[in-house]
Amino acid sequence: MYLNEKYMKVKVKYFAGLRERFGRDEEVLELAEGTDVGGLWQRLITGHTLPDGIMSTVNMEYVQDDVILHEGDEVAFFPPVTGG
Repeated sequence: MYLNEKYMKVKVKYFAGLRERFGRDEEVLELAEGTDVGGLWQRLITGHTLPDGIMSTVNMEYVQDDVILHEGDEVAFFPPVTGG
């Protein structure tokens, strides 16, 4: 983190199998301003892009991974839905 870089806090929620993968259902993270959903995922899974099938929302609206996050946003990640 750089001295002049500004930061924001966002709440991140995990559902279904992602909850087990991360060992929690939510957390608050401090991110550099200008971070997008894909950048948040890369921070969570060091260097890995958001996999196909993982859905994400920002403030309860489905979004693509290039959506820029803002202070106080709530991001949620959902694994692919399966069933029959």
